[in-house]
Amino acid sequence: MSESVLPVTSDEPVALPAPAAVEPPDPRRWAILGVIAVTQLMLVLDSSIMTIALPSAAEDLNIADNDRAWVITAYTLAFGGLLLLGGRVADYLGRKRAMLIGLLGFAAASALGGVAANAGMLFGARALQGVFGALMAPAALALITVTFTEPHERAKAFGVFGAIAGGGAAIGLIAGGVLTEYLDWRWCLLVNLPIALITAAFGVRILRESRAHGNTRFDIPGAVLSVIGLVSLVYAFTETAKLTVDDQGHTTTVGWTDPVVVALLVVAVLSLVAFVVVETRVPNPLLPMRLILDRNRGGSYLVFLLVGAGLFAMFMFMGFYFQQVLHYEPLKAGFAFLPFSVTLILMAGVVARLLPVTGPRPLMIVGLSLAAVGMLMLTRTTPTSSYWTVVLPALVVLSLGMCMVFIPASSTALIGVGGHDAGIASAVLNTAQQVGGSLGVALLSTFAITATTNKLTDLVAGGADAADAATQATAQVAGYHVAYLAGAGLLVLALVATIALIQARRSDLPTEGAAAIA
Repeated sequence: MSESVLPVTSDEPVALPAPAAVEPPDPRRWAILGVIAVTQLMLVLDSSIMTIALPSAAEDLNIADNDRAWVITAYTLAFGGLLLLGGRVADYLGRKRAMLIGLLGFAAASALGGVAANAGMLFGARALQGVFGALMAPAALALITVTFTEPHERAKAFGVFGAIAGGGAAIGLIAGGVLTEYLDWRWCLLVNLPIALITAAFGVRILRESRAHGNTRFDIPGAVLSVIGLVSLVYAFTETAKLTVDDQGHTTTVGWTDPVVVALLVVAVLSLVAFVVVETRVPNPLLPMRLILDRNRGGSYLVFLLVGAGLFAMFMFMGFYFQQVLHYEPLKAGFAFLPFSVTLILMAGVVARLLPVTGPRPLMIVGLSLAAVGMLMLTRTTPTSSYWTVVLPALVVLSLGMCMVFIPASSTALIGVGGHDAGIASAVLNTAQQVGGSLGVALLSTFAITATTNKLTDLVAGGADAADAATQATAQVAGYHVAYLAGAGLLVLALVATIALIQARRSDLPTEGAAAIA
């Protein structure tokens, strides 16, 4: 060994480098999670709470049958179309500030909708809710990412978030039934006012500000192209499932060949392709391609898109089944979904404890397999099925599976994301779920209505009376079965995507980048 590499000895004490300072966990982190949880619950509830209230609102405001869907569509269009921009605004403006602005704006929009005097006022209020929701949603998930740095605690936090994401829609159906039946449909919107204001008041004192540093110039071309592309895409999906009635009284969907749908899809494809090109060339892109090209993150986004599309089969068509086939009142129909939410909430803690032990991949594989089986179990329903022996077991199995998907997928979607990109990474996750849900509406509604029409034709050809309630119920259930099969197929595709793309190990979950509080 040469002299140059020999250790130098000395009688003088050697000053060792000080260990890197580790910032202690925020002592208010669980209170912060409470604020985030209430915010997320309010957003998820508003995607479903108006579903049961829709008939009453339409009657009160004289909304035409063909325009009723705009009560839902106005919200999803604004929410899904602006999520990417909202995520970047949260990164640059500050996640705490973005959430507080979103909460106050959401409260104002909800109040406007609650006192709506006509259809246009209600549609506008719902669109404003979507705008402010697109600001809140990515800020909420990003705050979890930068607040919880210890792996087991982060798993618990994502457990809460996943339980709300999965079960909130069912809770919204229950809340919509209760408020509509015992108060008035307007309270489905007005109820947000005190919740949002109280949550904002706590948020001012509890939330800790974090924002992206470095280059924070907005990518204006990317923002414009993303909004045009996503709004056109969501609008096209929604429009294709719109119902029309022909001269013979047959109900069909607008379909994919409708000129408006085709034009919207062309605009969406051109805008999104241009968006990708722009994002690869600008110095500070709205959506850095590194976020979605990573196999774990990209796989998680794909899983959320497919699960969002598939899960809608259960919520939408089971809602129709309860009210139109089993003739449940709105409140009873809402409570029929309660086992799904309860199971998911109860199992969230178990999955959160398992996640740091097993890693995300095994949980997601088992969960998606269970979810697909639960969806297939719904094909056993008939016009006279027992809720307790046929529907309930399927809901429980499906809920168990979803719990094992939402929590780990929410975590893997943010692996390796630095503080600069936490908001936009969260926004991509929400966007995938929102666009997936819109895709599910279009595809599954088209499949179900076509199958129902074909079944009714076959029954009439066999001598059945087309006007008979039993005949119509049989045809409807046949259509729902096709939707459940399609939903199960989408969940199987999500399973394939998980096996092929999700490679994250348990040691990958507490990533350095995501843990760094900006």
